[in-house]
Amino acid sequence: MQAELLRLVTAGSVDDGKSTLIGRLLYDTKQILADQLEHIEDASRRRGHDYVDLALLTDGLRAEREQGITIDVAYRSFVTARRRFQLADAPGHVQYTRNMVTGASTAEVAVILVDARKGVVEQTRRHSYIASLLAIPHIVFAVNKMDLVEFSQERFGEIEADLLALAARLGLHDARAIPISALRGDNVVEVGEGMPWFDGPTLLEHLEGIEIAGDRNLDDRRFPVQWVIRPMAAEHHDYRGYAGQVAGGVWRAGDDVVVLPSGKRSRVAAVETADGELDAAFPPQSVTVRLEDDVDVARGDMLADPERPPVVARELVADLCWMSERPLEPRAKLLVKHTTRTARAIVDELVSVVEIHTLEDRVAPERLELNDLAVVRLRLAEPLAVDPYERNRETGAFILVDEATNDTVAAGMVREAS
Repeated sequence: MQAELLRLVTAGSVDDGKSTLIGRLLYDTKQILADQLEHIEDASRRRGHDYVDLALLTDGLRAEREQGITIDVAYRSFVTARRRFQLADAPGHVQYTRNMVTGASTAEVAVILVDARKGVVEQTRRHSYIASLLAIPHIVFAVNKMDLVEFSQERFGEIEADLLALAARLGLHDARAIPISALRGDNVVEVGEGMPWFDGPTLLEHLEGIEIAGDRNLDDRRFPVQWVIRPMAAEHHDYRGYAGQVAGGVWRAGDDVVVLPSGKRSRVAAVETADGELDAAFPPQSVTVRLEDDVDVARGDMLADPERPPVVARELVADLCWMSERPLEPRAKLLVKHTTRTARAIVDELVSVVEIHTLEDRVAPERLELNDLAVVRLRLAEPLAVDPYERNRETGAFILVDEATNDTVAAGMVREAS
């Protein structure tokens, strides 16, 4: 059986040691090829270091960032005996808020770096705010550079108290702090000798032990139809299946179903994969659902539990991260892409925008600028079947697309739907 995949995003201010931490994780879990290691050792010697500078593993991208060539999210994978990891490394600067949102949108865990000398800074608050906005289920504050504060238990205690107060204020789920030294390797993969007073897990042990099965919504059955399967062969002429990815709930043959937005009813005849029928399907499995009745179902429709349906909405109030260089003005017309359906929309109202330095809301802004985090009201030209984002990250998320250029201009999370 394949090890379970955990998606994590790392965030932190410039020089918090993020590159070194990622390098340390890859190095200590033996993910680095011999020729890569030789190259890093040579480069470290040329720079006059008496240690292997693991930040060099990831710093090719940083050099590009500093020249302004790319500010994208870098993805890396590594594997341990217990788990597979996909790591999204998001840039730290304020002007790259949109990249942090992109990297964090599918993450189950956010690892937010904090410099032990500086403690909680503005970037810590910003990254924590984005983690709360995106409802990331697990947060780890990696308090790094503990070697530069002489591995002080007292200093870690002060920072931990500040971090847990911030987590409580923002309503972060499952937040915890772990003291580390990425440069020396203490408490990253191995325990090390610097902090005998810390009796918690190392960072990797904590990441390996996080339970993610319960993070997905198993109460509300949701199945956005991606493809209608009608084989052409004569012997299969009466076969009709609906392919897609389970976005919520547990799906079994015999379940009642409502097709949205039409409201037609049926029952699940079978849930299938290429290997045959399943007893049950869970998020995020890709399956084909067959229905007992020949009801009209098209791509973009949503199959759901008639007892606990989503809201079939014409109006959305949503959190938005504006990602375009061109400002967003009220009355703008855009496309909403939500699960497998696309609808036209008009921006009815810019409700508020977050002053990112203070995390306070400013009411009724005139426009949204690049990287603004805001609340907006959208009116839809046709209905979408949605849930609040905090209830279901799959059916509560959408993107906004500029119809003229086909550019993605915003990421959105549904607050309310009517």
